[in-house]
Amino acid sequence: MSRRGNGEGSIYPVAGGYRAFVWVTTPEGVRKRKYVKRKTYEETRQAWRELKAQVDKGPVAVNAPTLAVFLLYWLREVVEPNLAPSTYARYETFVRLYITPGLGHRRVDKLTVKHVREWLNALRRTCQCCTQGKDAARSEPRCCALGKCCQSVPAERTIKDIRDTLRAALSIAITEEIISKNVASAVRLPTPRKHKRKWWSVEEARQFLEAARQVRDPLFVIYILILVLGLRRGEALGLTWDDVDLDTGEITIVWQLQRVGRQLHHRETKTPGSSAILPIPDVCVQALKERAEQQAADKKAAGDAWVSSDLVVTTKHGTPYEPRNFNRHFHAACQHAGVRLIKVHDTRRTCASLLVALEVHPRVAMQILRHSKIAVTMDIYSEVPTEATRNALRRLGDSLDR
Repeated sequence: MSRRGNGEGSIYPVAGGYRAFVWVTTPEGVRKRKYVKRKTYEETRQAWRELKAQVDKGPVAVNAPTLAVFLLYWLREVVEPNLAPSTYARYETFVRLYITPGLGHRRVDKLTVKHVREWLNALRRTCQCCTQGKDAARSEPRCCALGKCCQSVPAERTIKDIRDTLRAALSIAITEEIISKNVASAVRLPTPRKHKRKWWSVEEARQFLEAARQVRDPLFVIYILILVLGLRRGEALGLTWDDVDLDTGEITIVWQLQRVGRQLHHRETKTPGSSAILPIPDVCVQALKERAEQQAADKKAAGDAWVSSDLVVTTKHGTPYEPRNFNRHFHAACQHAGVRLIKVHDTRRTCASLLVALEVHPRVAMQILRHSKIAVTMDIYSEVPTEATRNALRRLGDSLDR
């Protein structure tokens, strides 16, 4: 053992190795001893030096909670009151299914980069159907519960989301002076490969809209708003009549409708950037007028069973339209129209091309697409659709006018 340095008298031998302490000031302003223990003297001295470095930076927690306890506090006091319900549900799922079972027993201040890396690597190799008992919970087991492991391991994107959830929680632990560094941030992960998304051509979008128009699809107005204005599903379902001005031809995007767990939420859009006042082309104005007429007819037919709300899109009884039911209806409409089945969100990529085909002025399109520079919009306008496509869309607009 080498000669002790200045102040190293606080390092001493104990059963199983060496122990050291440093006087720290806790986040509550109380002076206490904080101990570290390692197998060798050199390891203990290194841990002692690291602890002293933490003391020099600020308050240090003495009795840190386990990660499981801290994550419950984080979800309850930080995430739930301040973030969107869907974000809370997502974080809670990752905590409950992955983080707590793997790392929850460790103290927050004892968690290391090595712990996190080894845990994430183990997740890549672990069948979650076996671990979470998914097959055993089925009425008729078909794989893992029968001894035929399905090797349902998390995708790289899921691994990254799990790591990011832990990183977000530990950043709050730093803010509250429980730990001094975020060990999850130090774990590097491979960049998940992006899958090429599919979207419709202008011809496919026109074919879809015309088919929906011919059968007087009750959700036709949403199709128009999604394809021509690029609205998200939640924004279209959460649109209210107060936010629609047919006289000036503008709508205000400020609400969204979301199903989280067993509760339906009509809340503001996720970020201020998602909110906007958009000019609406004539084809959208006509579709909204028809929707108002149809809703008035539904209200009259429902009588006392009608549930009053200001939503543009409702069921025949006035209740909000379930997002998942809209997905099913959209898929059925795709099959009826004979077009490729794509995700609802992917229709947003078709929006720009449709604005060109509808001969919407570039400045108006720039506002709808929320581009910061007109040059970006003009790049899209260089892709001119065929005259046949333009004529077909004009006919669609004329049919709405009638």
